Amino acid sequence: MKNVVILCGGRGTRLQEHTREIPKPLVEVGDRPIVWHVIQLYAAQGFRDFTLLTGYKGEMIEQFTAGETWPEGVAVECVDTGAETPTGGRIHQLRDRLGDRPFCATYADGVADIDLEAELRHHTEHGDVATMAVVRPQLQFGVTEIHDDDRVTGFREKPRSDHWINGGFFCFEPEVFEYLERDSVLERGPLEGLAAARKLHAYRHNGFWACMDTYKDAVLLNDLWAEGAPWRVWE
Repeated sequence: MKNVVILCGGRGTRLQEHTREIPKPLVEVGDRPIVWHVIQLYAAQGFRDFTLLTGYKGEMIEQFTAGETWPEGVAVECVDTGAETPTGGRIHQLRDRLGDRPFCATYADGVADIDLEAELRHHTEHGDVATMAVVRPQLQFGVTEIHDDDRVTGFREKPRSDHWINGGFFCFEPEVFEYLERDSVLERGPLEGLAAARKLHAYRHNGFWACMDTYKDAVLLNDLWAEGAPWRVWE
């Protein structure tokens, strides 16, 4: 399973300081677009074939990928899936292209020091339709610790959440297309349906994870890049 599908078509409305002029996948971290970082994460771990599902300002993404020098053996293709198509609908359009091959999928705005080969092994071992990496994000605010009698006993500065959330790195078998329609939002009907059918497994990632959802996130990722970038698993 070396095929990687990257969702690149959204408008990035919460990052509009940048996305009025360029699509979200081209917002830079360091001096490289965020989608470049995502591709590098996979390429450094042996993945070679990338399909970028574009939409909003997709021609700019295609121009970038065509002009970029990728690692040896890496092939990057852009497929226009429409400016208004939801996430699941974008993947749905690949049914004939991917055929009966399993594939990985992710978003163009999330980075992590995740062991993608380990996730793939986990997916292969459990044998079900889908695997979703889950993470416990660092909370945005500090936490106040309160005793039963309402006395404040202490504080914790931005701890990790106690709950696991969708980390955005997936492994799918071809059967996943049975859960996808043209108007599917991946994170709703398809994943909820797979979970209800007991065909969705979690891969717990305990390391670094971040997504670039807002301008504040973009600033943080650029600061982390300057400090060494904890998601940089490539040379």
